[in-house]
Amino acid sequence: MTTPHVVVVMGVAGTGKTTIGPLLAGRLGVPYAEADDFHPPANIAKMTAGTPLTDEDRRPWLDAIGDWAQGRAGLGGVVSCSALKRAYRDRIRSAAPDVVFVHLTGDRALIGERMAQRKGHFMPTALLDSQFATLQPLQEDETGVAVDVGGTPYEITERAVTALHGLGDPGDPGDPGDRNGQNGQNDR
Repeated sequence: MTTPHVVVVMGVAGTGKTTIGPLLAGRLGVPYAEADDFHPPANIAKMTAGTPLTDEDRRPWLDAIGDWAQGRAGLGGVVSCSALKRAYRDRIRSAAPDVVFVHLTGDRALIGERMAQRKGHFMPTALLDSQFATLQPLQEDETGVAVDVGGTPYEITERAVTALHGLGDPGDPGDPGDRNGQNGQNDR
């Protein structure tokens, strides 16, 4: 019997990680964790003030996410996390080697518009450019898929499920057939 993966829903702020993560977890029948909840208060204060986090700031946050993912190994789970740099993803994988990434991607204008409409989130739109500058997309040797954020949350979630099936993800029942490459996804 195969065991479910832990999926990290990644991408720049405003791509919908907090919306898609719980939908994907529900679709896969596994628990969801919001990575923002793993931030220490000092990190939230910096971001609220419009100050980008340093790699040093992110280390304990990434370690906590990796620990959560490792604790879900064999059980499955979904966690949202920006995971913008390869080094960040490597740090998570050092604790949980079998994680799979779903990289939510989209046009900067669309993402900026969505960010501007958010209420009560500590990440200001002013930091979006720094997020795009930092972003290192998934590389060929990283287990994961890229999913475009155009469309409704349901459509995005279904594209993610289909893309995960293309990787052989056992977290969702059913036979996805040969759907690699559909809907603009970039399967890796």
